[in-house]
Parts: sequence; C-alpha cells; structure tokens
Amino acid sequence: MARATARHILVSTEAQCEELKKAIEGGQDFAEVARQHSSCPSGRNGGDLGSFGPGQMVPEFDKAVFTGEVGKVLGPVKTQFGYHLLEVTSRS
Repeated sequence: MARATARHILVSTEAQCEELKKAIEGGQDFAEVARQHSSCPSGRNGGDLGSFGPGQMVPEFDKAVFTGEVGKVLGPVKTQFGYHLLEVTSRS
C-alpha cells in the first residue's frame, strides 16, 4: 500500500495561501512559514503530518499528496478546513 510523508500549512484564504507559496518558492523555509502562519496544530512542528496512507486524509488532500510531485510546494488545495499548501517529503 502507498505511504507518504508530508507537511502542510493551513490558512483561511486562497489569497494568503498564494502569498505564502510565493514566499516559500522565493527561498523562505517551509517549516518556518508553517510555524508563523498555519492555523493547524501541526504548524508548531513545521507543518509535519508524519506518515499516512490513502484515505487517511480528506479526499482533496489525499489526491494532491498521492499524485503531486514529491518535494514541490503544491496548492492551494481547498478543503472544508480552509486552504492548504502541501509538500510531499516522500512517497513509496
């Protein structure tokens, strides 16, 4: 069964998500941006979600994690919780 490790940043607006994505792509550290801006409790850990399999996250999140490019900042991904930036750190 497929497994992935990922980290994410959760914010309330798409505009903020886009702004943070540009900052990360411009060289800011993903984990530091997560600590400063993510509304998810995982933000304290740099957005780290650990390891999980398909179906353990909401469908929109799952799709991005299991089809997106590893090591690239993905998003914004809209879910019922808000807007996410994702970074898949590994997938097997």
